[in-house]
Amino acid sequence: MTRKQKIIQCAINTNIIDDNLTAIGIMDLDRLKQTVKDAYDAFPENFYHTFAVKANALVSVLKSLREYGMGAEVASPGELLIALKAGYSHDSIIFDSPAKTMADLRTCIKYGISLNIDNLQELARIDALMLEFPETKSVIGFRVNPQIGSGKISSTSTATATSKFGYALADGNNKQKLIEIYKARPWLKSIHTHTGSQGCELTLMASGVYSITALAEEINSYIGHQQVVRLDIGGGLPVNFISEEVSPTFKEYADVLSEKVPLLFTNKYQVKTEFGRAIAAKNGVIVTRVEYTKNSGGRHIATTHAGAQILTRTAFLPKSWPLRVTGFLPCGEEKTSIQSEVIPTDVAGPCCFAGDLICVDQQLPKLEANDYVMVHDTGGYYFSNHFDYNSLPRIGVYAVSGDDDALIIKCIRKADTVEDVLAKMEYRE
Repeated sequence: MTRKQKIIQCAINTNIIDDNLTAIGIMDLDRLKQTVKDAYDAFPENFYHTFAVKANALVSVLKSLREYGMGAEVASPGELLIALKAGYSHDSIIFDSPAKTMADLRTCIKYGISLNIDNLQELARIDALMLEFPETKSVIGFRVNPQIGSGKISSTSTATATSKFGYALADGNNKQKLIEIYKARPWLKSIHTHTGSQGCELTLMASGVYSITALAEEINSYIGHQQVVRLDIGGGLPVNFISEEVSPTFKEYADVLSEKVPLLFTNKYQVKTEFGRAIAAKNGVIVTRVEYTKNSGGRHIATTHAGAQILTRTAFLPKSWPLRVTGFLPCGEEKTSIQSEVIPTDVAGPCCFAGDLICVDQQLPKLEANDYVMVHDTGGYYFSNHFDYNSLPRIGVYAVSGDDDALIIKCIRKADTVEDVLAKMEYRE
């Protein structure tokens, strides 16, 4: 029996998921810890890894990641507050939003939170703030768009010619202008790019990192000393959603970077990463109960309580974000072809639109009412997604740890049942 099978059996047999709590998210903290270790083992000591908070903004998960040695990358004021609540120090946080308000910028510079500048208008605001806080400990740099092209998923590609993110390096005379900007501002000590995301090849990501490394060298040479001391190479390492295999690995990415940008591995620069999905995704699952089943047009349909309110990306962009599912009996035993016939199945969610589907026309052992479905690789951008806060009931989240034979499951976010919500509502005629 696999660790995942033991986890779901434990959750069912201890009545964590039942008739009232019909969908839960589970994070495997031991596996999460191993993933962070894999990241650190793959790179030399001048690399420091931060976690993209948007990938899993649960305070308990972030606390664990902090204990495992990761910093925090935030992209909104809310994420900053969550990171601070999880115990991150100011100097372990980096703020990356492309829409920072003056208040956001003031907070960062006043308290020594690092940040990446998105555009020249933001630079003008920071120029004013640096007069007010000349001794800030914030490490500040530009986010650069190397404009090197798109990956397979256009909506998550951040280095296209017209990307909304960062300073367009290849437009006109922008490169020389940026070099002059750095020379005039000794407090600009970092350069950032985020070239990759799901659907991007490792070689494309490495090309973006090469661009900012070459730019840092050119800036330092032009100034006459090493003013740029940090390279923030972003995250975006793709995740394999079609099997249990972890691919690509952090080691594979490090090998590509080492070949393309060997200077990163010489200790000349501090290198920061901002991995999110690659850290969290494969260490979390969603478990939901099958409420009803039926046949329509020759297709078997299993209706569950996990859909667009939790699995938002998959429901709206199923070809870009496919997910694997596994069926389980009410007792927690995995359903196999030995127990029931394998038939074309749609696993549906509870929302009232036709696209609310976890998977379509998948060959699965026949699901029945009161069975359970495990949705794999959902530890990032799914059950911690903010859309879930508008769902009824709100999904409960649990952390699992311990040896396979002595699993410990602990609630880290309580779910409101329908009865809880109704009890809080105030009705008026």
